[in-house]
Amino acid sequence: MKEVLLPELAESVVEGEILKWLVQEGDTIALEQPLCEVMTDKVTVELPSPVAGVLSKRLAGEGDVVAVHAAIALIDEGGSAGAAAPTPTQAIQASAGSPAAPGSALPPQAQEEREQVGGAASEGGSIVEAGHMKKGADDDSTSLFKAFASDEKIQVQGLTNRAGENLAGSGAPGTYTGGVGSILNREPTPAGRADGRVLAVPAARQLARELGLDLGQVQGSGPNGRIRVPDVLAHRDQASSAQAAPTQNAPAQSAPAQAAKASAGGLPVAPVQYRTPKGYEALEDRVPLRGMRRAISTQMQASHLYTVRTLTVDEVNLTKLVEFRARVKDEAAASGVKLSYLPFIFKAVTVALRKFPSLNTSFDEATQEIVQKRYYNLGMAVATDAGLTVPVIKDVNHKSVFDLAREVTDLAGRAQAGKLQADELAGSTFSITNIGSIGALFSFPIINVPDAAILGVHSIVKRPIVNEYDEIVVAHMMYLSLSFDHRLVDGAEAARFCKEVIRLLENPDRLMLEAM
Repeated sequence: MKEVLLPELAESVVEGEILKWLVQEGDTIALEQPLCEVMTDKVTVELPSPVAGVLSKRLAGEGDVVAVHAAIALIDEGGSAGAAAPTPTQAIQASAGSPAAPGSALPPQAQEEREQVGGAASEGGSIVEAGHMKKGADDDSTSLFKAFASDEKIQVQGLTNRAGENLAGSGAPGTYTGGVGSILNREPTPAGRADGRVLAVPAARQLARELGLDLGQVQGSGPNGRIRVPDVLAHRDQASSAQAAPTQNAPAQSAPAQAAKASAGGLPVAPVQYRTPKGYEALEDRVPLRGMRRAISTQMQASHLYTVRTLTVDEVNLTKLVEFRARVKDEAAASGVKLSYLPFIFKAVTVALRKFPSLNTSFDEATQEIVQKRYYNLGMAVATDAGLTVPVIKDVNHKSVFDLAREVTDLAGRAQAGKLQADELAGSTFSITNIGSIGALFSFPIINVPDAAILGVHSIVKRPIVNEYDEIVVAHMMYLSLSFDHRLVDGAEAARFCKEVIRLLENPDRLMLEAM
């Protein structure tokens, strides 16, 4: 019996969501035949079979999030041809399922993942997270590594069933303890390793630092005792209960006073639970949070929790740029280029990032270091029927305006068609969202973590302004809204960055000279 493992589909990808099975149990499978569709970081790929045979069992269901190197299916190879050179898919599966050869060391993160998968497999479980349980909902914790054994106890805050009922049971308010597919009994285990390092997901480490907790005292419930965000919250609640125990005989407080005291305890707070208004049950539909929408939800939650988002707003007079584009538009069309305003904005932003490098940084939560980048990869937000996606244009400083125009058209078109590759959605250093393309006058963009900032560009509208000669004239005006992480960027530098972008866009001839 051959285990089909989820391979490393791209660099830094640690999990994938099973969107759709393309074969059924009992089907005869050919070598390299697509088995299922897997989504990682908003990119959907078909996973081919590493062997020929019969699909004996599917170990992960549609909507499940599966860790890299975890088993997703069993294939019976009985009657299949033997001894042949391994195909590329077989080589990938072998590298995922076999220990590294002596002398070939794995990266620490990959080694940890392999150890976790091995530990879970020895206990008889596949490592999945239920993406949409029949009577539950997704885990809304902020864990950045959602890898759970099938017999593991999972805490989910604010979980409700389809009827809107609280599934907390006898547990703590706002929490639900359940397993993948069923409620089982794995007890929390110590998170220490032989080298003395505590196993914990990055989000749990960050939360422990914010709460002032010692991770060495926290019991982990993940694979091999790995500490997750719910474990940190549970430890905090236990510590608070222990401190409050001596005061249990004190006079009872009123409900409003208790609520105020609870809210003063700080985040995270259990989410508000939705309940259908009485009499409207038949007028609602329930759609699982899956695929692209789930990936967007996770990214937005991470941006909200792990950035100090601040906004600065300015406006730019694009009259000269509008005239410049009109002059070169025919030349661009003759070269097969659809010339929008975005390539000019990309160039202006890149020049400004060179002068104000703090906006071209990221914060490494694990090492508590600011990563300063000397390359300029700009993310471009694209609205698709499936949801928002952000393809990345690499090395913008080395490309001409026409080169950028071609790439904008190409990436936007393939994003709409769902044909982007994983590496085309990764590696941005700064992002731009063109909400003005659909008529918006103003917005407050969400930072595309781990970027430090995102620039929103809006509708170009004709407005009366007073020029340098005190004359009232009609100008092509556009608002700019810059969202930035105040941990990394000071407000004054963000404002100066906007002024530099404005200077360049208002003087396209100067922009062409400085962007070369």
